[in-house]
Amino acid sequence: MPKITESNSKYEHLETMSVSDLLCYINQEDQSVPVAVAKTLPQIEQVVNQVINTFKRGGRLFYIGAGTSGRLGIVDASECPPTFGVPHGLVIGIIAGGDSAIRKAVEFAEDNMEQGWKDLLAHHIQAHDFVIGIAASGSTPYVIGAVEKCREQGISTSCIVCNKGSKLATAVDYPIEVIVGPEFVTGSTRMKSGTAQKLVLNMISTSAMIKMDRVKGNKMVDMQLSNNKLVERGVHMIMDEIHVDYSKAKELLLEHGSVRKAIDFYLTKD
Repeated sequence: MPKITESNSKYEHLETMSVSDLLCYINQEDQSVPVAVAKTLPQIEQVVNQVINTFKRGGRLFYIGAGTSGRLGIVDASECPPTFGVPHGLVIGIIAGGDSAIRKAVEFAEDNMEQGWKDLLAHHIQAHDFVIGIAASGSTPYVIGAVEKCREQGISTSCIVCNKGSKLATAVDYPIEVIVGPEFVTGSTRMKSGTAQKLVLNMISTSAMIKMDRVKGNKMVDMQLSNNKLVERGVHMIMDEIHVDYSKAKELLLEHGSVRKAIDFYLTKD
């Protein structure tokens, strides 16, 4: 069956278009992505529940992919500690070709069927962990080999793909298939497919962290205070929550090191 992600663009002679037309058509195609994601919400919900259960039993979440897909997993994993205050080893992103592939493509790294599992083993993967393979095509050997080995070892798996009935989707326990259709530039899955994968990753990690009590109300109360902007945000969170002035809120924040701890201290000090 031909891959939708490799099928011809609906648009011809792109090089003859004006910049205005290019932007209009790209934007037009992008608007179809959240609609496609919405159709997969039941599948995403299943995966989120599995991730929550994984965290509750002391397991970790792994993302594994190649190229753009691998980079997207690394972005989501790397943003969890500063956003939600979780340890760096709780959500782990792995890319074919290793860390150097984040910036520069490593030739044929995605074609190695055994390396994905070896890379997971380097993190001492365990049966209580959860692995999400990310591949727009659903046919990346690096990712397929990794999840097949996971299932052999009793490790639960999911995937985020943009083709229907792919080999990767059939190899996992909880497939998520977001069918966004042909790309504006034929086969350039860094576009709509990448956007879809990013949206799904946002939903999985954010929903799981909220249910793990890493958000209070709608605030990131466990965020790391890693720059002045975040310190200022934390100060205003404390001001809104316990109704103290700016100087008192900042004093509490700097003394206790997190919004949650500052608020908890203030509310229980008497």
